[in-house]
Amino acid sequence: MISIATKVLTAICALFWAISPIHGFAPQPSHLTRAASAGRGRELSSTSTTLSASKDADMTEEEREIAMEKALKAMTAFSNKYTQNTNTYYCSDTSIPAVVIKGLAEHKVTLGTPLCPCRFYEDKEKEAKEGYWNCPCVPMRERHECHCMLFLTEDNDFAGDETNISFEEVKKKCGGFS
Repeated sequence: MISIATKVLTAICALFWAISPIHGFAPQPSHLTRAASAGRGRELSSTSTTLSASKDADMTEEEREIAMEKALKAMTAFSNKYTQNTNTYYCSDTSIPAVVIKGLAEHKVTLGTPLCPCRFYEDKEKEAKEGYWNCPCVPMRERHECHCMLFLTEDNDFAGDETNISFEEVKKKCGGFS
């Protein structure tokens, strides 16, 4: 049975992807190059959505799995500590923070930093270097606004009672490392 939080998150994501072409944020097929939207003059190309120097490019499957396990443990520990330090909570549907934590871990392995996995980036490496969307992102640090629903304030309707999630639970809810 799908929880209400999952349904709402799905609806929010669907809405974002429905309106994002209007604002020039939609991912483009890799074979297309076009000006963004409304004559903004930015070019989107097949190279803009790929990682040119992925940190895990030279890893074997086994090395990547080891790196993912290490990163997933680190991001789980970080998230648990951050909820406690900021008086925030995980979503009542713990599959949401589990998936976000896994996304952060994947970016830690591929980019070397936990870039927010809930956004589309024209150039992930550039965004990771700029740091604005590295977790915890600037909106979270400044206003306690986490659009990923990883860190929720107690007045948020989707906030649960948990400030801790185990590595095993994250791994189980995400289906492993791949």
